[in-house]
Amino acid sequence: MRFLARLWCRLTGWKFVGTAPTAKKMVIIGAPHTSNWDFVLFLAVTSHFGIDAKAIGKHTLVKGPFGQMMRKLGVIPIERNSGQGLVEAMVDEFNNSEQLALVIAPEGTRGAEDYWKSGFYRIATAARVPLVLAMVDGANKTVVLHEALSLTGDVSADMDSIRRLLQKGNGIRPGGASRIRLRSEDADEQS
Repeated sequence: MRFLARLWCRLTGWKFVGTAPTAKKMVIIGAPHTSNWDFVLFLAVTSHFGIDAKAIGKHTLVKGPFGQMMRKLGVIPIERNSGQGLVEAMVDEFNNSEQLALVIAPEGTRGAEDYWKSGFYRIATAARVPLVLAMVDGANKTVVLHEALSLTGDVSADMDSIRRLLQKGNGIRPGGASRIRLRSEDADEQS
């Protein structure tokens, strides 16, 4: 499937810019998330840079006739009713892995929203792994893989760095991009 994603990108004129991260463990965010094709782009960019990426998926995705294929695509199954939170489950996954690149779309949807979901940030800080940004520039048919960021725990400062790096990302459908902001940033400003 990764080969097909790379082939599709080559045939449709998409390019990849950046360098492969050197960390063995990382959270990779893909933004902006404005189309179903983003999944193909993120499969292709991670494959291009030699990253064996994984993604979070509902546990039922790895069952049934397509279960084996979903595991090969890198789906980490999560049972939502397990009692363990997603962040804790992913931190455990990082702690129990020698190498893990977890890809997350922080917008959580393909439509424009006021806030990103904070799970990517909470997972990266709790697992003490760097954050790598994959930015989709639909206008230039380019996916940029930025250098890894070491998050400080200062949400506003870290998000300012993320905003600076992603400011030129416009997605495949520019109107569908969400604002690059976490809800907790507004709560911090009101305190």
